Amino acid sequence: MADAMSAVDRRDFVPPPLRDRVGEDRPLAIGHGQTNSQPRTVANMLRLLDVRPGQRVLDVGAGSGWTSALLGRLVGPHGCVVGVELEPELARWGARNVAGYAMPWVSLRLAQPDTLGWPQDAPYDRILVSAQPRRLPQDLVDQLAADGVMVIPVRGTMLRVSPRPGDKPRVTRHGWYRFVPLR
Repeated sequence: MADAMSAVDRRDFVPPPLRDRVGEDRPLAIGHGQTNSQPRTVANMLRLLDVRPGQRVLDVGAGSGWTSALLGRLVGPHGCVVGVELEPELARWGARNVAGYAMPWVSLRLAQPDTLGWPQDAPYDRILVSAQPRRLPQDLVDQLAADGVMVIPVRGTMLRVSPRPGDKPRVTRHGWYRFVPLR
């Protein structure tokens, strides 16, 4: 994971006026009420997600594309990353940012307004959610592979979620974090 964070420069994923602040361990505004998340938070989420080469990953709330590009480095060319972003301008900008890293196995798409995630390409081995819902969204749990993992901040608590067929998903808690709301 440290290799991915070194290879994908956060500077390429924030607006030009903020590029001198990318070394700060804090979220940076990217417009439309969204942020490029705090590096320590992203590192913690990626550690919990435990992404492996060749996996299929969904990145919900992809924003500037930084996490999609990081995930792309982790899965490598035999994997696949689908980033989704609800705000059209951010989705276009994020897709351009990701394209600068020449990883054709990573795409950033405009989220469908009434659909959470990207169910048409499910199941995913991993799902990263960088926005905060009020409760665990079953729509996303349903997009996980049987042995998949989702990392999501729900009401401020970072959850690691693993489905269990025929039962409620296994959920562990991993500290308190602040995120923009999941719309």
